[in-house]
Amino acid sequence: MKDFAVVGSGIGGSSIAALLSAKGYDVILFEKEPYLGGCSSSFSRGGYSYNTGATTFAGYEEGHIVKEIFELIDFKPDLIRTDPSIVVIQNEKTTLRYRDFDQFFEILHSNYPHAKNRAFWEMVYKINQEFYTFSGHYYANANIFSKTRSLLSFVPLFSKFKKYLLADAKSFIEDFFGIIDKEYFGFLESQVLIVAQAPLREINFFTAALSLAYTFNENYYVKGGFSTLFDGITKRVGEVHRKSEVRSIVRHSEYFELHLKDEVFKAKKVILNSTVYESGKLFSDSKIKDYYKKYEKLDNHQSSFMLYMTIKSERDFHHHYQIIQENQFPHTISKAVFVSFSDKEESRFAPKGYYSITASVHTDSRYWEDKESYKAKKRELEDILKALILEKLGIEKDEVVQSFGATSKTFDRYIKRAQLGGNAMTFKNFLPFLPGNDTPIKNLYNVGDTVFAAQGWPGVMLGVKNLQRLLGA
Repeated sequence: MKDFAVVGSGIGGSSIAALLSAKGYDVILFEKEPYLGGCSSSFSRGGYSYNTGATTFAGYEEGHIVKEIFELIDFKPDLIRTDPSIVVIQNEKTTLRYRDFDQFFEILHSNYPHAKNRAFWEMVYKINQEFYTFSGHYYANANIFSKTRSLLSFVPLFSKFKKYLLADAKSFIEDFFGIIDKEYFGFLESQVLIVAQAPLREINFFTAALSLAYTFNENYYVKGGFSTLFDGITKRVGEVHRKSEVRSIVRHSEYFELHLKDEVFKAKKVILNSTVYESGKLFSDSKIKDYYKKYEKLDNHQSSFMLYMTIKSERDFHHHYQIIQENQFPHTISKAVFVSFSDKEESRFAPKGYYSITASVHTDSRYWEDKESYKAKKRELEDILKALILEKLGIEKDEVVQSFGATSKTFDRYIKRAQLGGNAMTFKNFLPFLPGNDTPIKNLYNVGDTVFAAQGWPGVMLGVKNLQRLLGA
């Protein structure tokens, strides 16, 4: 019998499996697909490789959570520092988001001049710097006593950032600037949407500030594609089962049975890296199903439409671009597309002289449920995004070797997840209403981007560290 069974090999699942293994526990990790990483993995098609979804890697620097966890599991990733972290193209304006404040600010202020710009961005920078000095706070959700005690650990943080936590980001920004033109506001909102996964009106300014400041932290390109990260993270996990779908879990008094197609495994404790609003489907136990059912309302149906391309070009490209247009893309909920390129100098992920491109735009999974219009809508959006990317980045049509799209239905088919991007830290989904890493069910836990603390590498890793504390590991 295993000490821990981890179901799902996304950022949270792979990391907690590795961390517990490093602590001496007997751990087994299950992944439905042949690739580890879930929506942050890599895959191959037509002889070319692509990163599946999220392609930014941040938090790997001194004093930050990703580096802390990686050091605990003795893993050093193969990275290339990317600076600027992102190149933002909006109309005729190009803003390079350098890590150095003054270098970035000079470009920003030239493109979007405003008398209060420096005061605003210095405030954003300071909030980001001060946030990472806080420690000791944690979140528990097993019962009202443990939750209340854990919330008290946030008192110093709440006291420090209270005025930013209580104000919605849209109103705060409008009040701060007084008058801000539509284009500049669209720039800010598109930057926040990349990280926070929600519009400004739905989040507090503290969340918005951390989102705007992520490029002031160190960002990296992952050599060999994101799958190499997960292979490295899990290399010391006792058992890793790929192409192994857990179909149901049965709770007993002192252990759980995990049922696969042809095998049954036993574990004292189970950690789920599935979405909190879909985890109940794995159980027939009414108490467990009722617990997860109350979180089904958190499914905001937000997802991503992906366009994958391979191009042959000798030109130099940055690792990440964001292209913002005036109007919302059809069949989406966004005016911006995020475009990531492989590194020109590495040949493990794309052949020399070629680039692997992953482009994403926010959508609603319900837009893709109608079978009759599905193919036409998919083709329409593929063509629009492809044409825009080629035009804005100066790529010729005959340089495109391969291109294809993926919708929320595609992700649901391969990773059993139509909602992507995690649960945004909105006013409706904030402490103490946020799902926790622990549950009222003995020895059943959660990790990932739909529970504490947030989405993205730093957010999910904070949840991994939080779960480690709750487990006493």
